Amino acid sequence: MLEHGGQLLEAAKKYKIPVQQWMDLSTGINPHAWPITTIAPQIWGRLPQQNDGLMQAAQTYYGTRNVLPVAGSQAAISALPRLRPKGARIAILQPAYAEHKHAWQEAGFAVTSFAASDINAAVEQHDVVVLINPNNPTGVRFGVDDCLNWHRSLQTREGWLIVDEAFMDTTPEQSLVRSSDRPGLIVLRSLGKFFGLAGARVGFVFAHPVILTFLAELLGPWTIAGPSRTIARQALTDHYWQQKTRLQLGINGQRLKNMLMQHDLVPGGGTDLFQWVPTPNAERLHDILARQAILTRLFGDPPALRFGLPGSEAHWQRLEQALLDWQSEDRP
Repeated sequence: MLEHGGQLLEAAKKYKIPVQQWMDLSTGINPHAWPITTIAPQIWGRLPQQNDGLMQAAQTYYGTRNVLPVAGSQAAISALPRLRPKGARIAILQPAYAEHKHAWQEAGFAVTSFAASDINAAVEQHDVVVLINPNNPTGVRFGVDDCLNWHRSLQTREGWLIVDEAFMDTTPEQSLVRSSDRPGLIVLRSLGKFFGLAGARVGFVFAHPVILTFLAELLGPWTIAGPSRTIARQALTDHYWQQKTRLQLGINGQRLKNMLMQHDLVPGGGTDLFQWVPTPNAERLHDILARQAILTRLFGDPPALRFGLPGSEAHWQRLEQALLDWQSEDRP
């Protein structure tokens, strides 16, 4: 099992601070999640219904008919390697969400890591290229036209371009989902980040119908629990909340970036939901903040921290004070 953000119970145990006192900035999940309404009791007592309106809601929200609901994008990440023949050459962006590399390696494939600046060479030399756009954790973005050009190059040898768009909801105009009917282009989305519904475990795969059919058969029936399907359908159709949230996340994302810069922590990239700060002092700063019950996501190669958004004004002030304390210390 790989390490992920959000490990509050482990942090509470390590630092001997009760879990309810922690401020979790480690995940990049929207701290102001879509507000869950009451779920009818009978939904808990019956199998998930495929004609419950979720597909139509997803097709409308994402703007394409080629969609397969799955138990979070992680389900697709784990399953997609089983649809490629052994011996395929796999290239995955680095640094990036580590589950992609782990899934292909677990399936028996050799994986080459490449930096964002080397993507053209990776496309020319491999059969499957995996991007995270915007990238997690660095925030690097890849334009639609560039991605489609890379896809066309891969398609000349029946290759795949897989694009994980977990953090794309704040900028939907930059998404590839409307082009995902093209053979060999696979796009992943999730309700975990923008909607703040990571615990519901709802994601979507967008691809050519042939790939979606094979993937659906591989995953089997009832991939998403009935209550989660209900929540997802309601969230996807709440257009007022979506518009309001995009505006607020833009404001808060800029506020976080400005705050970090004011304390000599210059982000190397980010999105409206997180900022990525490469610094040789990453491990020490991570520990100092954790001792004040503020959890960030620590990366080792290169040394960096990812900061998510505080969830209340009190939390913003708490982070500000912790950074002031950090800045006032004699740092190496």
